Parts: sequence; structure tokens; C-alpha cells
Amino acid sequence: MGLPVAVAAAGSKQPHGPTILVLGDSLSAEYGLARGSGWVALLAARLAQRKIAATVINASISGDTTSGGLSRLPALLKQHRPDIVILELGGNDALRGLPLAMTRANLDAMARDAKAAGAKVVIAGMELPPNYGRKYGDEFAALFAQVAKAEGAALVPFLLKGVADGPQADTMFQADRIHPKAAAHPLILDNVWPVLEPLLRR
Repeated sequence: MGLPVAVAAAGSKQPHGPTILVLGDSLSAEYGLARGSGWVALLAARLAQRKIAATVINASISGDTTSGGLSRLPALLKQHRPDIVILELGGNDALRGLPLAMTRANLDAMARDAKAAGAKVVIAGMELPPNYGRKYGDEFAALFAQVAKAEGAALVPFLLKGVADGPQADTMFQADRIHPKAAAHPLILDNVWPVLEPLLRR
């Protein structure tokens, strides 16, 4: 599902400013969007606008799964030494029908690895369309909160709140009905910001 997005720093790096690492899939990798219009780029712009010294590293790759993220994370932690790690993975696991227990185990392991490296962790929750079945969908949605609770991580309950479940949901997505349009990404950032911002000020 697309080529890897180059890891790029944005914002103003200061000696004591935090580094935020976003490890995600196409929802964070600007799939189908003009560069700079995705929520991660908008986050870097908001930090600069509010004069919050920070560096944002977008290590998201379209199509990535939790297994892929788990294999990539150690090198990213070593290279960037992030203060905050945002884990935005799991959607592609569900699209491929992978076992929920594996998805949870991978998220648990990533959260533990990030914490062991000294980073605070944010888990981005996801939900599935109704056609995946209620039981599977409910269990999938619940596993993000379970990981956050078990690992003491912060939780964005549903990354696409107001996008996938809003009154204008049909107009918020690209033709594939999976990837949000650019107009949806400010809403995505607004879902992440209230969870992330307190961590930046600690």
C-alpha cells in the first residue's frame, strides 16, 4: 500500500525540547494526500505556532502492521531517542483478518520497548466499519484501551472520531473509503492534541 514515507523532522528542535516519534500506517503517512497536509505535519505546524519547542519524526509507512512496527521500532528508538512515542497501528492487522491476540501482543511489546527507552507512550485507538462483524469490531476497538491500561500509556480513544462517525462521514474519505481526505486531518489532530499536549508540558 504505497512506498515508505521518509522519516522527516519538523518543528524547531531545541536542546531541551521533546522529540515525538509517530509510528503509524497510511493514516499518518499522508497516503493519497499532498505532502504537508496530514495530521502529523499539522502537528508540527501547531507546535511551531504555539512556540512549543519540539521535533516531530514521522516514521509511518502505508500498509504497515503492528508486526512491521514492532520490527522497526528498536532502530527508531536508538536513532531518534524520542521522549514521546505515538503508536498508530493496528488497522491493517484487522483489514487482513489477523488474530486480535497478535495485534494486542505486538502493541504491548511496542509500548514496553518505548517505555524501556525512556519514552512516554500514546496509543491511537481505532474502530472498524460495521461490515467486519460486531463481535470482532467490538473486541478490536477494546484492545487499544486494554493495552493503554496495561502499559500505563495515554490513549486517544478513536483516532477518526468526528471523521468516520460524523454527519459528513461520506465526504471525509478518498474514493477507497478507507483513507481520509486532507479536510479530515485537522479533526484527527484535534483528537490527538488533548492527549498529547499534557505530556509535552510535564
